[in-house]
Amino acid sequence: MTHQLDDAYAHTEADVLQTNDSTARRAVVRVEDKIPFGADSQVDDRSVVITPMNPALTDPFLLLSEDWFSTPGFQWHPHRGLETVTLVLDGVLEHGDNLGNAGALTTGDIQWMTAGRGIIHRELAFRNERAHTLQLWVNLPGELKMTGTRYQDLRATGRPVIDRDGGRVDLIAGDLGGTSGPALTHWPISGTLITLEPNRSLEHPLPGPDRAFFYVLSGEVTVAGRAVRAGQIAWSDPVPQATASVITLTTGDRDQASAVMVYSGQPIGQPVAMGGPFVMNTKTEIEQAFHDFHSGKFGDIPRQARLKYL
Repeated sequence: MTHQLDDAYAHTEADVLQTNDSTARRAVVRVEDKIPFGADSQVDDRSVVITPMNPALTDPFLLLSEDWFSTPGFQWHPHRGLETVTLVLDGVLEHGDNLGNAGALTTGDIQWMTAGRGIIHRELAFRNERAHTLQLWVNLPGELKMTGTRYQDLRATGRPVIDRDGGRVDLIAGDLGGTSGPALTHWPISGTLITLEPNRSLEHPLPGPDRAFFYVLSGEVTVAGRAVRAGQIAWSDPVPQATASVITLTTGDRDQASAVMVYSGQPIGQPVAMGGPFVMNTKTEIEQAFHDFHSGKFGDIPRQARLKYL
């Protein structure tokens, strides 16, 4: 699905020109490099873009991990109390869970998984060949941590794309100029993949109360006047007094287009307790999650055959 970017952004740009009280121009508060971790028992290589060391600074986002793997990948493991959003950058990702879901995602596809009260799943490279993924952990507020489990496969070919000369906005979640992304969210989250040709500028609208990040996948993008190159992430804090906001993305004189992953969400503002694959509000709840998993309350670990064909 393709829409015209000029139409989708027109009302926001007009608001900015009027400089009314409800629309704010955003700033970048910090730019960080991804941290290389290298190979381990699961992956061929790993870098961490968002670390869970200080969740108050990244709320409602907890972790962003970039992984390259062939074998073994991420064998059966549990989750509770969060959502995972997985983008396949290259290769084919095979997935399955203890609810009977199984399938494969290819380059550009996204899986939005609500772990909620508990799930056991796996993520593997199809035929143990290769997969290159970005996985984002999105927190849930305490009242939603035990919600039902849900899978959403958001295929690249089925997401709305908003185009204009030199710009492409792939809409994953949230609303943009009357167009809605396909992801259903328990907490207000917006997500896009933006591609800009050289020497272009884009005023990107975001809800004012949101915290936003901009992870550059390729090339270099100037975000609100700060240069951000591939492998770096820029952060913009909430503008609580504004219902709407915009931020300027600009590309310079380069040979190729630049791509940036943009997510925003309202901070939850609750205590965060993390224990392995579980994210709750207290240590007691983490201990209960481990107890529930080991006592079988998450269900049995599946004996599911590997996919043979796509």
